[in-house]
Amino acid sequence: MSAEENKVVSRRVAEEVFNGHNVDLADELYAPDYVLHDPSLPEDLHGPEGIKRYAAMTLGAFPDIRVAVEDQVAEGDKVVSRWTATGTHTGDLMGIPSTGRRVEISGVTINRFSGGKIAEDWYQSDDLGMMQQLGVVPSGEQPGDTDPA
Repeated sequence: MSAEENKVVSRRVAEEVFNGHNVDLADELYAPDYVLHDPSLPEDLHGPEGIKRYAAMTLGAFPDIRVAVEDQVAEGDKVVSRWTATGTHTGDLMGIPSTGRRVEISGVTINRFSGGKIAEDWYQSDDLGMMQQLGVVPSGEQPGDTDPA
């Protein structure tokens, strides 16, 4: 597949798997030996079943999630996507009970393609910012702080 075709597949993950809640589409888009590298997870996830569990966890915690792909760059067998996700935390997220708070986070995903499917992902998102928005870690801001500029 061309770099442009790979970008389309990558965008389908955001638009159809997450925004459209079509978790089963992972069987079509991900290679059988797929690996997800995400520093926020205790271990890498494998295969379409791994991404299905990851998507189900995310959708369970943020059922109204909207992922917007802001930029994409593709070269060879890789696609880099910069994205923003918004959603309301109404379900459990890795042991964090629902807070009812709305969050907006940004991140970058690098997809490696093989045979027209996503074979490997490197995922990085602003997890600290999300935890601060959820109110489970302090934001670092103090009452009365002013902009020094």
